[in-house]
Amino acid sequence: MNEQDIAVLEAVLSCHSYISGSSNASQADAQIYGALLDKLPNTPPSVVRWAQHMASYSPQQRQLFPQHTNVQSCGDAKVDQQLNSLLQKAILKQKQESSKNISTTTQRDVSPAKHERVSQNSLSPSRKPSKSGSSKGGKLILKTAKGTRDYHPAEMAVRRTVFDKIKSVFHMHGAVEIETPVFELKEVLTGKYGEDSKLIYDLEDQGGELLSLRYDLTVPFARYVAQNKIDNISRYHIARVYRRDNPAITRGRYREFYQCDFDIAGAYDLMLPDAECLQVIHQVLASLDLGLFTIKVNHRKLLDGLFGACGVPIEKFRSICSAVDKLDKSSWCEVRAEMIGEKGLDEAVADRIGEYVKLNGKQDLLNTLKNDDRLKTNEDAQAGIEELELLLQYTSLLQCDANLLIDMSLARGLDYYTGVIYEAILQEGQVPQQQQESDNSKKKSKKDEEDDGGTVGSVAGGGRYDNLVGMFDPKKRTVPCVGVSFGIERLFAIQERKLKLQDRKLRSRLTSVYVAGVCKGMLHHRLTLCALLHEAEISAETSRKINPKFLTQLQYAEENGIPLVVTIGDSEVSEGVVNVRNTSTRQEEKVPRDQLIQHLKQLLPQL
Repeated sequence: MNEQDIAVLEAVLSCHSYISGSSNASQADAQIYGALLDKLPNTPPSVVRWAQHMASYSPQQRQLFPQHTNVQSCGDAKVDQQLNSLLQKAILKQKQESSKNISTTTQRDVSPAKHERVSQNSLSPSRKPSKSGSSKGGKLILKTAKGTRDYHPAEMAVRRTVFDKIKSVFHMHGAVEIETPVFELKEVLTGKYGEDSKLIYDLEDQGGELLSLRYDLTVPFARYVAQNKIDNISRYHIARVYRRDNPAITRGRYREFYQCDFDIAGAYDLMLPDAECLQVIHQVLASLDLGLFTIKVNHRKLLDGLFGACGVPIEKFRSICSAVDKLDKSSWCEVRAEMIGEKGLDEAVADRIGEYVKLNGKQDLLNTLKNDDRLKTNEDAQAGIEELELLLQYTSLLQCDANLLIDMSLARGLDYYTGVIYEAILQEGQVPQQQQESDNSKKKSKKDEEDDGGTVGSVAGGGRYDNLVGMFDPKKRTVPCVGVSFGIERLFAIQERKLKLQDRKLRSRLTSVYVAGVCKGMLHHRLTLCALLHEAEISAETSRKINPKFLTQLQYAEENGIPLVVTIGDSEVSEGVVNVRNTSTRQEEKVPRDQLIQHLKQLLPQL
């Protein structure tokens, strides 16, 4: 089996679990696996995954695989033809092997386990045991995996606040909540993200299914709509996603992070759902009070028209689009060099694109583009301009246009976008003076400077994707969709920094009342009061010690921001009263026990 044969095999197995493309192994897998054994140390990753799975079967089990039919698994006639040719060679080799003596056959049958070990150690460096978590003495060094973090109680309080504000906006727009699995079939995610597909986490083969951790929440949502035959829905989804990106913790960029998605699926009138998504972005960022922000807007039709008018070959539209998308992090000179050197674009064409991607504005920009000599006869460009004009009208009526900016450098490299695209960024230079002075006083490494970057970056993005659902529907039924995704980790990072500068702390506990015993022997009374408060749906807690010190109990309430303390001692028991203490003012008042619930419910809303 030569390198060309293995390349064909890799092309098929990169998008299917088995050779024939079916959900179960067949004789095609057994025969090609037998022919591949002598090539395992040099095979690519998808073939390694498949070979390891095949090695989990005994030779006798592989002989019981069902017969295969004509192999037509790839959808590419040329690849299918090459695969069938490869299968015939494998069958021929199997016949030749069967004529050898028993000892040779036995050695061949034992070899899969050996090759499995070789493939695990030699072919998949990512699967080698990591030494980063162990010291030289073999002791485990406790740390989180690269690109992940733990959240402490105070940080969880920040996250809860951010989530609550975002959810309240989603609910204002009538969205319902759904949830999808954290991993999907690899075939669901393959081919949807362009050059970013390399950032997808693939999972170890589990009994024949190729699985990957979700890269975002949009593609799983499209699968959900297609699978459940939904015609229209306004939904939100808050969950973790995973990307093999280069993390920058100080900028809120992780490998495991939350996204908050709001999407509208269904056939509606032009630009109305799109304008509503921009309104959602505006309302969320305004409610979080993060400072000045800009919502950049562009249109894929306008970009495609621009590329065509500048002379970009149609087969390079998406790759050039991915290059333009890097302009928020790289200079035009760097992007131009990538277009010419890596993408093979003509220098003159790249220079023509450079004339446009530096432009931004509102209606004034659209007027300029509408009358541009290259674009005025381009149907795609003119259609995009007309839709953007309508979008500006609707966002003006919704009073969310003040922060909008049509930016020709915005491209959003994901392949599934088909119409309006947008991205929200916080404007730079909003770090308070006291933090700037503090930061400038510290010596930073080059890595720190790169990670800091002067800004947290994009905090929300999205657009229209009308064809994504149709990719999953068996009858190619399309459901137009548009949505927005908020990068929660970045919003957390900003909120945490903001609270730190303001020397503010959010309550990590939501307890309203702490029940304290003034003297020993009050445990039964404390527990009875807690049960009474819980029955009235008032959050309350008490010490988990039988005879805690009174001052320790009061200190606990102060440190955790519990607004009220109900105290009880021998005298209060005999009188049938309790003391209600305001933690912040330290003022107390006696309340009859039978009036305690009513008193607390009147008092708590004021605190």
